[in-house]
Amino acid sequence: MKPTLFILAAGMGSRYGGLKQLDGVGPDGETIMDYSIFDAIRSGFGKLVFVIRKDFEDDFRATIVRKYENHIPVEVVFQSLQDLPEGFDCPPERTKPWGTNHAIMMGKDVIHEPFAVINADDFYGRNSFEALGKELASVSGKINEYCMVGFRIGKTLSEGGSVARGICEANKEGFLTAVVERTAIERIDSHIQFTDENGRICFVDEDTPVSMNMWGFTPEYFSYSEAYFKDFLRANRNNLRGEFFIPLMVNDLVTRNVARVKILKTTSEWFGITYQKDRPNVVEKIKALVDAGEYPAKLF
Repeated sequence: MKPTLFILAAGMGSRYGGLKQLDGVGPDGETIMDYSIFDAIRSGFGKLVFVIRKDFEDDFRATIVRKYENHIPVEVVFQSLQDLPEGFDCPPERTKPWGTNHAIMMGKDVIHEPFAVINADDFYGRNSFEALGKELASVSGKINEYCMVGFRIGKTLSEGGSVARGICEANKEGFLTAVVERTAIERIDSHIQFTDENGRICFVDEDTPVSMNMWGFTPEYFSYSEAYFKDFLRANRNNLRGEFFIPLMVNDLVTRNVARVKILKTTSEWFGITYQKDRPNVVEKIKALVDAGEYPAKLF
């Protein structure tokens, strides 16, 4: 059974200043998602699932989905603040989405095979999809054998401002032992740093592996997420900005020895758009890849 590519596309990109998932950065107006999907198709993925917000469904279908329908099966699911387990209500004053792992939970009714999760606005590269597709094909029919593509933090920062990354620890066998979502990471005076939950400034080595939300799971992950989300909601009932991040769920499974997560290596370079200032660099890098023959000038 071919794996599915699950694309997180529900964010409006507030720091970037617009709906960056629909922003054309390729020579024929391609989005970053177009390159991810092109790489996934040629790496053996058999279906696409997008999670978006219901209020931009029409634009998304007209601009994005229609391009792929003759190339690969496509499903669209929706993330909503009101989509909560029975017995829980969304605080009326909350406006922030529930986070990336909540977005994953929206796929449970349409995904029944090994699946990859990616951000819509990150460029991961062909080799990353090849590695992820191969690993997911190998775990078909298994449970609790997950994976992630690891990138080096020094290669994933933005000149436009701070970023959020899942900072990873691994054992000598190359399996994840811990992952923590850190926000407001930036390079200051040549040092990579962030402020932890206790207000302390922490420094990070250039080569520290990080998650860029390029994960591989099997379907039982949905059940784990539903159970843990209830604990998250109980603990964060008064936190209007608390988010159920993927690293939070994965870290729980890893530290309790419920699942293993293999860290996959890649020769691809990550790049993405967090701020408007990042866009020219992305356009330039994609043009270079097209000029080198890595991608055709027109993808679909």
